[in-house]
Amino acid sequence: VQLQASGGGLVQAGGSLRLSCAASGRAFSNYVMGWFRQAPGKERIFVASITWNGAGTAYIDSVKDRFTISRDNTKNTMYLQMNSLKPEDTAVYYCSADNEISRLLNGRAIFWGQGTQVTVSS
Repeated sequence: VQLQASGGGLVQAGGSLRLSCAASGRAFSNYVMGWFRQAPGKERIFVASITWNGAGTAYIDSVKDRFTISRDNTKNTMYLQMNSLKPEDTAVYYCSADNEISRLLNGRAIFWGQGTQVTVSS
């Protein structure tokens, strides 16, 4: 699976962005998908995940009620809708895929996208 993240940019605090992760290659619907982010000088951390059919989602506490993860298996694409953005959301956002959710949640997913920069100004 090849993953291509897009949709990042510069936005003011309180604004919104929607990230996309387009997948090509093997059957997209077989994989658990997730978003991670890495802020300058910090480790990459888990942000959100979604099961193969979209029925199950998970988020870190700091983005709950602001971010929504979704996927469209007919388009081989995963999304992250980010609302009420804060300066502390500034990071490079990476999408990931794996057929084992535990591996993905531990940051050891098999497949990774190249990252897209999100910058939130105060």
